[in-house]
Amino acid sequence: MQQTVFHIISHLDVGGAERVAINMAESPTEGISYHVVELIRAYGAFNKVLTAELRAHHVRYHRGFVPEVHFHYLFERLAALTFPLWFLWLFLRHRPRVIHCHTEMPDLAIYWFFCLFPWLLKRCKIVRTIHNTRLWTGMERTGRRVEAFFIRHDANVAISESVRLNYQNAYHADPPIIYNGVAPVGQRPYPHLKADKINVLFAGRFEEQKGIDTLIAIIKSLNGDARYYFHVVGSGSLCPLLTAQLAGCDNVAIGEPLADLAAFLAAFDFLLMPSRFEGLSILSLEASFNGLPVIMNACPGLRDTLPEDWPLRVENNDLAAYERLFSDVLPVINRAELQEKARHFVEENFSMAVMRRRYEALYGLI
Repeated sequence: MQQTVFHIISHLDVGGAERVAINMAESPTEGISYHVVELIRAYGAFNKVLTAELRAHHVRYHRGFVPEVHFHYLFERLAALTFPLWFLWLFLRHRPRVIHCHTEMPDLAIYWFFCLFPWLLKRCKIVRTIHNTRLWTGMERTGRRVEAFFIRHDANVAISESVRLNYQNAYHADPPIIYNGVAPVGQRPYPHLKADKINVLFAGRFEEQKGIDTLIAIIKSLNGDARYYFHVVGSGSLCPLLTAQLAGCDNVAIGEPLADLAAFLAAFDFLLMPSRFEGLSILSLEASFNGLPVIMNACPGLRDTLPEDWPLRVENNDLAAYERLFSDVLPVINRAELQEKARHFVEENFSMAVMRRRYEALYGLI
């Protein structure tokens, strides 16, 4: 008899938490039927890629009704509050044994659902992955109630030591750790590389968390250095600032998110990640699995993804340290040795099979 597991995600779009949920839903374990439930209806090229991937793996998915509109979290909160109205029918139809939720708005939606229908918890286990070192920014009072609910039901799982420690400090609970799993993917050429340059990639949300101000400063400082060309792909609220600040630079191209980013990683020379904080960076893990060395700010959730003695590591987004790397280190460093060092580290610590096995054991289904 098939046991049903629902993964509740914010939207079917680019994002590390969404990628983890989909990776879990594509698990081949016999006897488990996975569904992916979207809270907010996403649109665009990446959404089409993900839905096609889910269909190819025979994973059922259910679309949200509230459209994806970014306006002071208004639509996200509306989606969370109206979620029980349509999810009840889905729940009663499929009777999931496990509900596994990812990120704050899905967490809030599930909290609200079981506040309204508490008797449905009798035969359903809740699992909640904590994906970030900072939670509930601007919603602290709501967050306290939601966290009390998940702690009471022993639902929490952290994705890294940094996430676990920050959660322990904020909410006085000690969740177990299950590292996110990643696997290598087939690689193909990226058509917009500069053949005579060192091609550096930045990919991610254009938000403060990702260190956009540091990214801008690095690219501006290297505008006169003919060795480098930057490919900045993504979207977010800081896109107008990024575009305006880099308008006078001829060493950068700014583009939309790549729908199949992991398949292009090996084409670049380096990945630049000046994030202020992460939960556990899936992008960094994917880069290491696929042969792309990472230049990183050693922030919580990013430093966990590479060895302690990683030579392309910068502390506290120190611009002088970045300048030394780009000036003296990157042009002469042995990329093959870096690739092997990073690949060995992630294969030992972040395999897909281990992640799936540990979650399915937590579900109580294997």
